[in-house]
Amino acid sequence: MNLALETQLPRLLLVAGLLALSACSGAGKAPDAPGAGTSSMNPELVETLDVSDVFSGHPVNFALLTHDEQQFAAFYDAERALTVASRTLGSSEWTLARLDTVLGWDSHNHVALAIDELGHLHVAGNMHGVPLIYFRTTRERDVTSFERVPNMVGTNEQNCTYPEFFVGPSGKLVFLYRDGASGSGNHIFNTYDAASSTWARLLDTPLTSGEGLCNAYPVGPVQGPAGDWHVVWVWRDTPDAATNHDLSYARSEDLRSFQRGDGGALRLPITLATSDIVDPVPIRTGMINNNTKVGFDAQDRPVVAYHKYDAAGNTQIYNARLEEGRWVVHQTTDWSYRWDFGGQGTLVFAVELDGVRSLADGTLVQDFHHAEYGGRGTLRLDPETLHAEETLPPLLPYPSELDRPESTTPGMVVRWARSAGGGPDPDVTYLLRWETLESNRDQPRATIPPPTGLRLYAFR
Repeated sequence: MNLALETQLPRLLLVAGLLALSACSGAGKAPDAPGAGTSSMNPELVETLDVSDVFSGHPVNFALLTHDEQQFAAFYDAERALTVASRTLGSSEWTLARLDTVLGWDSHNHVALAIDELGHLHVAGNMHGVPLIYFRTTRERDVTSFERVPNMVGTNEQNCTYPEFFVGPSGKLVFLYRDGASGSGNHIFNTYDAASSTWARLLDTPLTSGEGLCNAYPVGPVQGPAGDWHVVWVWRDTPDAATNHDLSYARSEDLRSFQRGDGGALRLPITLATSDIVDPVPIRTGMINNNTKVGFDAQDRPVVAYHKYDAAGNTQIYNARLEEGRWVVHQTTDWSYRWDFGGQGTLVFAVELDGVRSLADGTLVQDFHHAEYGGRGTLRLDPETLHAEETLPPLLPYPSELDRPESTTPGMVVRWARSAGGGPDPDVTYLLRWETLESNRDQPRATIPPPTGLRLYAFR
């Protein structure tokens, strides 16, 4: 989850997905004395448009993509069917295309959406340990021409999870997914040739291998300020979320050869024994997969953000920075709260974080969410120690009152997804807004709440 609602926008290909944000009001006044309050950038509303009713029984990340004069949204409709909508900017009419896959109760089953350099749309989703579910259009930018493509390469596609599209170093579309199960999976990279409409392996081996004993949960690749790519991951021994351990890192210039932080070569697949371990966090000490993020300080040094228990057993944000070729771990917060988690299924995160980023004036900040300390906020960090000096209210790209649910169903939470790409006006930000209940460990609910509205907002 990207708490700052930010994404890097590639020049030729556009991808959307994994950008959804659950909205919670409030932010701490200080790291050890949280209080309430939010702020926004006072954006001007320039457009609002209903898209469709959507399933609200649990959260699943949707995708929004804007390309030239057209816009595309991918989501699960009120009957849980994977649906792609399109419109021409300025029009209030959406064209909707239902695809032949239906969501169950699994919050892992997010939607990934992309458009290639020839204008064909790609959608993957509704996958958690199942055969590949992937669709591609036969006509440029035409959502009514989606066809299901049963396989990309034809191997290691029977047990897929976490689909992600991004643009690789060569400018080609890359597809990343996990092959296998939690505790025993490997991550696969495919690359797409638009001229021949074919996929091939980007790597002839998985990026990582748990050797049948564990598996990596990577976040990235994230392209850094220098143009190279950064990946971080934890190793996890079993489906129990408490068995994460050993925060690890790799970087690459071409996504084919990978290096350690100190520049030493990493042989693929990377194993636990050969990893560049940023912090050897043991199991059951407060680190969780997907809450590990790559950021960069004002000197463009990579900073890996994560959380774990401190010496007193409380959950703290830590930032490990690559300093003169070695990882230096810095404790960022001084909270008096322990998030004790474990078990299987999608968890409701009590603590979430984003990567460190440098503002235009060099100030180092980090966005976070803390369920016990008032929701979202932004930490201002000391540039040397990376310790939180102040907690600021979050700067939102929309009015904070939109974070209040409209549904009368108790327990609803507002979800947001920001558009990848942009229209002809670079100052306009497009967002999707909808409401759902929290996740339920991927188990069915006895009572299904009424659908909620998926709505497009545009702000300047």
